[in-house]
Amino acid sequence: MALPPCDPATIAESCRRDGYAVARGVFSPDEVAALAAAFDRQYADGLRHPRSFRHGNFHVRVADDPGIGHTVRMVQWPSYNDAVLNAARLDARLFHLVEPMLGRDVKQIINQLHWKPPGATGGDYAFHQDSRFRRPREAFRNLATSYIQTGIAVDPHTVESGAMRLHPGSHLLGELDLVPRANILGTGIAEEALERLGLDPAKLVDLVLEPGDVAFWSPYTVHGSAANRSARNRRLYINGYVRAADCDRGEWTWRDGQPVPLGKPVLVHYEDLHRRPEPHYVDQAGY
Repeated sequence: MALPPCDPATIAESCRRDGYAVARGVFSPDEVAALAAAFDRQYADGLRHPRSFRHGNFHVRVADDPGIGHTVRMVQWPSYNDAVLNAARLDARLFHLVEPMLGRDVKQIINQLHWKPPGATGGDYAFHQDSRFRRPREAFRNLATSYIQTGIAVDPHTVESGAMRLHPGSHLLGELDLVPRANILGTGIAEEALERLGLDPAKLVDLVLEPGDVAFWSPYTVHGSAANRSARNRRLYINGYVRAADCDRGEWTWRDGQPVPLGKPVLVHYEDLHRRPEPHYVDQAGY
């Protein structure tokens, strides 16, 4: 397998300096088509659920959207049961790109599919930092340097389709009180939250991606995204990696650079994993 057409050291330096980076053309058109088909399978399966559903770490978040009706917002940890998605998260090209930042022993705490279908009214994400979801605090050490979020673009990410908007350099400010609300999805992307903290909205950058590109961002990078106003899907495959020595949770991804297969689910974010691992519906999806 050929290495991606980008320099890992440059990606790492951009993340340190700006809080984000983009590696272009990492996955081929055929590989993107396989990922798109996997998304379609997960979406069709998710629509069968009348409410948000959980089975261990696997979680499907559904909603009744005023614009398009019953829809799937996201699926967490589909890789337990989908070989295509599992192979992508373990891909040697991703390891090649994250190794300079995280080393050779890496765990994973995010494995997530995101949809923004055309016509949906609730596909916006308020400005936030991913650090607010890394709980409990004591399980994550040296978060600014031990964790990196990645997103594989399955569709073109444009301003019209609701591409992510980031504030370069905001990762250097530490954790900010951006979102007093519990939920960031479907609550608006108002720029007043930035101004309140002295961040200039004029400095926001649109993270424009082509299918097969991979974005990287810090858990402290301020970002959000608007709803999809285009006529096509906007799908993103998010995998969050962490230096194993700095995290007490998560599934192993690479040991000494070698991929680690998934086995019995381990504790990631679902606190009741061992008390209530069976399939069940949830009234409040949470994040």
